[in-house]
Amino acid sequence: MKAELAASVDQRRKLGQEIVDSVFSFGELGFQEVETSKYLTGVLEKNGFTVKRGVGGLPTGWTATWGSGGPVIALGSDIDGLPKASQKPGVAHREPLVPGAPGHGEGHNSGQAVNILAALALKDLMQKEHIPGTLVLWPGVAEELVAGKAFMIRDGVFKGVDAVVFTHVGDNLETAWGPYKGSGLVSVKYSFHGESAHAAGAPWLGRSALDGAMLMGMGWDMRREHLRPQQRSHYVITDGGDQPNVVPPEATIWFFVRETDFSHIAQNYATANTIAEAAAKMSNTTVTRQVIGSAAPRYFNKPLAELMDANIRQVGLPTWTADEQAFAKAVQRTIHAKEDGLATQMPPLAGPNVDPAGGGGSDDVGDISWTLPTVMLVYPSNIPNLPGHNWVNAMSMATPIAHDGVVAGGKVVAMTVLDMLTNPAALDAAKSFFRDVQTKDEHYVPMIGPDDKPQIQLNADIMAKYRPEMRKYYYDPKKYKTYLDQLGVKWPTF
Repeated sequence: MKAELAASVDQRRKLGQEIVDSVFSFGELGFQEVETSKYLTGVLEKNGFTVKRGVGGLPTGWTATWGSGGPVIALGSDIDGLPKASQKPGVAHREPLVPGAPGHGEGHNSGQAVNILAALALKDLMQKEHIPGTLVLWPGVAEELVAGKAFMIRDGVFKGVDAVVFTHVGDNLETAWGPYKGSGLVSVKYSFHGESAHAAGAPWLGRSALDGAMLMGMGWDMRREHLRPQQRSHYVITDGGDQPNVVPPEATIWFFVRETDFSHIAQNYATANTIAEAAAKMSNTTVTRQVIGSAAPRYFNKPLAELMDANIRQVGLPTWTADEQAFAKAVQRTIHAKEDGLATQMPPLAGPNVDPAGGGGSDDVGDISWTLPTVMLVYPSNIPNLPGHNWVNAMSMATPIAHDGVVAGGKVVAMTVLDMLTNPAALDAAKSFFRDVQTKDEHYVPMIGPDDKPQIQLNADIMAKYRPEMRKYYYDPKKYKTYLDQLGVKWPTF
């Protein structure tokens, strides 16, 4: 049956290419994935899935369900882009499609293609072989803000789900189990409130909110030395006043506070709150805070990862063409990275991350991983040695490299879900590991409160500014075979 599944995914290669290229062309930021969600749900409804929109209080959130009975397997992947990452694909030099506009500088345009190819292949096989079970597809909304999945969990979106398969773009075909590299975090905006005055005529009558925000940043920077090396923290001042001759009455500083376990995230968050209050006192202002989102440290299920890894070995990496390898090396050369091209060997199954000075990026799939058994597939649609969260990471994301990586990933996901559907012992082992190992001594600690709401207004102004021009570049698969064809890009362009 697995060979039949793989062939079924291969037969949908054209659909995978169209999904990858279409979502790339939308290039939408978190909470504003309007065209992306409209398009993806349209594809799924056309193929017999029942769609529920607006889940978790997220206007661009949805679930798409097919099947009946158990087990219930949920397939998820992120869908949002990054600011200022607009980039023409298939060219190995900086060339934004729309200068200053957002784009897919991480590659979130590809993960739903992986899951949809897998789900449609599974649907055909389940109907043919009368295999019971339910498939639920869902998007990671506003992952780049780590501001969606915790709300989906709080609102019961995953109630009744037996296991989750999550896909994320990378530069190899791999999975892992246990505590995963990277961090959890809480994302918080601190808003300082003062009083305006003429900055030259009567500054003593003003109370500078910007002083409060800057003092908080300075205070945090002094405290960094005395935090664990595992911590990662960053901030930007999103509102620093209006013009220099007016004492700023309002200012906002936005923090990501990261650590590798629940207790230290909470501890560092409390430290940030203390520093904020102290900064307000020093600047004679007041301060309020708004939680934007959170991400639990990721922890993936060992039995499910072992199932997935066996399927990874069966599928293998794509056989890259000479053009694909040449383009990858040209992209690496563009940023003076090591020029070793695309991956040709797969790493072994990774176990728990034990780096004592660990830390790094976050994904709010961590919240899901502490709610029910979860496994993550990294699939090879991008190029090694790139910085991430950068326009250069968009260069491959609507090219044959991305398309081939999606097909390989779709096969692995389909085979792994088939194992869960047809082998009750496999799911039992996954649930036992989740209950008796992962959550034996540590449990999910949500960082959002009952009154916190998704900050769905974020990025609306940016998309309103750039969407009219970006719309001119939306992919039309009825007229053009590929997005590169539509853009007039000769593949590959160095």
